[in-house]
Amino acid sequence: MELIFLEEVGSTNAYVKQHMSELSDSAVIYTSHQTDGRGRLSRKWIDTGENNIYMTFCLKPSCEFQEIYSNLTQYLSVVLCKTLEKYGVDSKIKWPNDVLVDGKKIAGILSETSMQGSSFKGIALGIGVNLNTSQALLDSIDKPATSLAVILNKEIDREKFLKTLTDEFFLNYNRFLNTGFAMIRDFYLNHASFLNTDISVNVLGKIESGCAVDITQDGALVLEKDNIKNTLLIGDIL
Repeated sequence: MELIFLEEVGSTNAYVKQHMSELSDSAVIYTSHQTDGRGRLSRKWIDTGENNIYMTFCLKPSCEFQEIYSNLTQYLSVVLCKTLEKYGVDSKIKWPNDVLVDGKKIAGILSETSMQGSSFKGIALGIGVNLNTSQALLDSIDKPATSLAVILNKEIDREKFLKTLTDEFFLNYNRFLNTGFAMIRDFYLNHASFLNTDISVNVLGKIESGCAVDITQDGALVLEKDNIKNTLLIGDIL
């Protein structure tokens, strides 16, 4: 693993995609400031200060894209939950990969595939974690959010957290590539914030509703309504 620090960058994901050919497999890019950070569904990720986590894993697991790579965001959400546990913090996962503490978002995850024509070049797997964001700044965000510093009422050492997170990621990364979501399914289910509740999901502009009854072996969400089950591969819980 190679750690590369950039003082400021538009987006660590964009940087990795732009430099995919020269970056080594498993390189980790992180920065103090993102000027153009992005989240899922093209949402803007707010830069909440230099003492937070803005980082991207550069992953080149094979020469061809495999469906299992789509579950890497869920794998990273589990990795983050395990990292937070080391700080004594219980967290929950909001399908597919948002991580919440006390119902408030503490992190966002975004995976982007790098292609050259029809050739698969790698994956930019990014994560932003609110480590030391102040309560005042959190209050300015339009959705409930929190930070580890607010939860623990103390400043968090960014470098130590980053090392703990990356070590946890690579601990079972190769095993995950061989076994897929099934490897993390039990942990994921135990930390799911949405199971056995009635929810609505935005699926590319179409709203699907029902009771969240299960997560499949490949990480899909199963909704049940009027005794009919509907399996969703993508979406955003409202």
